Amino acid sequence: MLTAIIDYESGNLHSAEKAFQRMAREVDGGEVVVTSDADVVARADRLVLPGDGAFPACAAELRGHKGIYDAMVEAVETNGRPFLGICVGMQLMATTGHEYEETAGLGWVAGDVERITPEDKALKVPHMGWNDLIVERAHPVLEGVATGDHTYFVHSYQFHVQNPEDRIAHVNYGGDVTAIIGRDTMLGMQFHPEKSQHVGLRMIGNFLRWSP
Repeated sequence: MLTAIIDYESGNLHSAEKAFQRMAREVDGGEVVVTSDADVVARADRLVLPGDGAFPACAAELRGHKGIYDAMVEAVETNGRPFLGICVGMQLMATTGHEYEETAGLGWVAGDVERITPEDKALKVPHMGWNDLIVERAHPVLEGVATGDHTYFVHSYQFHVQNPEDRIAHVNYGGDVTAIIGRDTMLGMQFHPEKSQHVGLRMIGNFLRWSP
C-alpha cells in the first residue's frame, strides 16, 4: 500500500509527511512518500494534495507540473483512487476559485471558492486557529470524530458547495464555513489535519485505512 503526498512546489510538506508516516506505522497503512515523480503518483494506492498560498498560484503550479497533474487526474477520475485535498488542495477540487482572479479548479466537487465574509465584523480574516467541527453526515474518515472536536485552520477563502450533500462538516465563523467536503473517492479538508493533534491524526489514520 503506497500513499503519495504530491509535491508540486506548493509549500513546506514536512509536517504532513511526518504525520502521515506516523499514522501509517500505527494503523499498518503501508508506505508514505512525498513525491514529484509522475510515475509514483500513477502507481500510488491513495493520493494526498496539500496546498499553501493563493488559489491561482497553486493551480498554475499544479498544472505546470503536467506529468504529475495528468497522473493525478487519471488516478482519481479513471481509476477511483482515494484522494485527500488539504487546505488549498481542497479548494482546488472546486469548479472555480475567485481569489484575485477567476481561476478554473479541478471541477471534482461543484462549487466556488470565495473570500470569507463573517457576519460579525469583529472577526478577523484570515480565519486562523482552532475551531469546533459541526459534523453534518457520517463518513468513514470521520470514524471516532464528532461535533465539538476541534481542528486547526489558516485560510482567508472558503468553499461554497453547489450540492449540499457534498459537504460533510462545517465550522461557525460568523456564519457557516465549509470544513470537509466529499464525493465518491474524493475528500477535502479545509483545516490542517497534520496540525490538529489527536483529532487530525485520527482522520489521517482513517484515510489510510479507507477503502471506498
